[in-house]
Amino acid sequence: MTRRDSAFSIFLIFLRLGLTSFGGPIAHLGYYRREFVDRRRWIDDQTYADLVALSQFLPGPASSQTGFAIGLMRGGLRGAVAAFLGFTLPSAAIMLGVAYGSVLLEDGLGGALVHGLKLVAVAVVAQAVQGMARNLCPDAPRAAIAFFAMALVLLSPGSLVQLAAMLLAGLVGLLACRDAEETRPAITATLNHNRAAVLALLLFATLLFALPQLSSATNNGVLRLADIFYQAGALVFGGGHVVLPLLQATTVETGLVGGSDFLAGYGAAQALPGPLFAFSAYLGALMPLGVSPPVAAMVALLAIFLPGFLLVYGALPFWQAMRASGHVRGILKGVNAGVVGLLAAAFYDPIWTSSILSPLDLVLAGGAFLLLTVLKQGSGRVVAAMLASSTALHFSGVF
Repeated sequence: MTRRDSAFSIFLIFLRLGLTSFGGPIAHLGYYRREFVDRRRWIDDQTYADLVALSQFLPGPASSQTGFAIGLMRGGLRGAVAAFLGFTLPSAAIMLGVAYGSVLLEDGLGGALVHGLKLVAVAVVAQAVQGMARNLCPDAPRAAIAFFAMALVLLSPGSLVQLAAMLLAGLVGLLACRDAEETRPAITATLNHNRAAVLALLLFATLLFALPQLSSATNNGVLRLADIFYQAGALVFGGGHVVLPLLQATTVETGLVGGSDFLAGYGAAQALPGPLFAFSAYLGALMPLGVSPPVAAMVALLAIFLPGFLLVYGALPFWQAMRASGHVRGILKGVNAGVVGLLAAAFYDPIWTSSILSPLDLVLAGGAFLLLTVLKQGSGRVVAAMLASSTALHFSGVF
């Protein structure tokens, strides 16, 4: 039986991680393993690997879902909520501050800094596409799935087309990427609350279909925010950078957030510790929906994380049977390949088309990409270098 810790002690542990965990989702998983497997011995390596696999299998932010699952197993539902709050609040609070300061970054030096952040986004997403393509599209069928998903989204932009691309990718994966069934030991500290798990899955599905109807019927700003960000959190596989195309389709293409503001905030988020999904707090605060920025940020933040957490809570007791199915793994392979295509499409439009406006922009973005991939510098250092370059070029009269 796993020993229970108080919600407050779990909160403090995850708060420290939320303040110090730089480097993005993969780095976060490394921090978690060092903290909870090596140092505290809350779980063993096999259990941790199973939790990571579950989080990567489900829609939502994989690193935050893993943290939620660790908190759930260590302190019950209160522990899970404490883990989420501790890990997420620091970056969310900073992104809300960035949203308040965005009006100061429109002209002059501010405009140059915004453009520098947009160039950071070019480098970061290019690195993400490169790494994900190498890991998730290692063979011809999955490379083809990624290519056709990219082509479909580029030729017919829109959130519904993105969803259709994911469904088609999963279907093709079922047909072309299915592998043999497997038998592995179950998660060693899994939950036995099957009834609560089923209720969580039903709540996930109910909100997914009810929020659009309620938002449309009431024209309420809070409900519209909840709908936009819940849909994004429910439909994104892989988390992190992959949420970019979904949020861009529902915020920029609908006119709720300016393209430059979107990319500048995304670039700024690269320099922060904690989850990249905290970017949602920035977007929510900027949306002109008649909701005060702090409330809008909170609604957006909770809505984008909620579907992934409901899915983890609901799926954890049934994970052994799910992961043993070759059919399920085939669908997941297809969906993951489709995700690469979606991210590649977003890399071209809006990131490349709105950021690379001159040969100098290409040189700067290429330099940032080399810092990330060849020199292995952290994204925070790359952001600092790009902001310093933008400042120097502004005062020299180039920007």
